[in-house]
Amino acid sequence: MKQNLALFDLDNTLLAGDSDYNWSLFLINQGLLDAKAHQERNEQFYLDYKNGNLDIDKFLEFQLKPLAQHPVKFLDALHVQFMDQVIRPMMTQKAQALVDKHKAQGDLCLIITATNSFVTRPIASAYGIKHLIGTDPEMVNGEYTGGVTGVPSFQEGKVTRVNQWLAERGQKLADFEVSYFYSDSHNDLPLMKLVTDPVAVDADDALTKYAQQQDWPQISLR
Repeated sequence: MKQNLALFDLDNTLLAGDSDYNWSLFLINQGLLDAKAHQERNEQFYLDYKNGNLDIDKFLEFQLKPLAQHPVKFLDALHVQFMDQVIRPMMTQKAQALVDKHKAQGDLCLIITATNSFVTRPIASAYGIKHLIGTDPEMVNGEYTGGVTGVPSFQEGKVTRVNQWLAERGQKLADFEVSYFYSDSHNDLPLMKLVTDPVAVDADDALTKYAQQQDWPQISLR
C-alpha cells in the first residue's frame, strides 16, 4: 500500500493562535523581556507576516536573541510552563482529530513552520507528530547563539526544506500519489501549489481568495 504525505502548518492552522508571537508575550509576562521595547516590534513583525512583507532575517535576529540570553536548561524548563499555560489552550480537538485521521491512514505526517524549532518541537510532540521542520536556531557547545542554521522554513524556504528532508529519506514529493498541505497563510502558497491536495484552514483573506479561485477545499479547525 502506497503511503501518502500530510504536511501541516502550525501557527493559526493546527494551533488557534501563533506560538512565535505568544512566546514573546510569555517572555514579557515572565519579566524576561522589556515590554515596551519588545512588544511594539513583536506586533509590527506579526503585522508584516500577515501582510506578506516580513523581512525574515530581521525577524529571526529579533526572535532568536532571547534564546542566546539564557542557558538551555532554563529555557527548556520555561517552555514546559509555556506549553501548559499558553499552547495547550490553543490546541483544538478538531486539529487533533485531523492529525489522528492522517496517522490512522498510515500517512507520513510532518509539521512545517517558519517558527523556530525550539518553540515548536514540543508542540509537534504534543500532537503526536514526530517529524518537524522549523527554522533551526544555531547552537554552539550546547547553547543557543541567537543565529540561524540552514534555510529558514518561510515562503519558498518551506519548499527547499521539504525537498531537503525528503531527499534525506531517499524520497521526493513526486513519489507520493497524494500529498496534502494544510495552511492558513498566503505565505505558504509556494508549497501549497506543489502538493496534490492543498487545504486552506481558517485562511487569511489573500489565501481565501486564491483558494476560491482554484477551487481548493477550505476548512476550519476552530
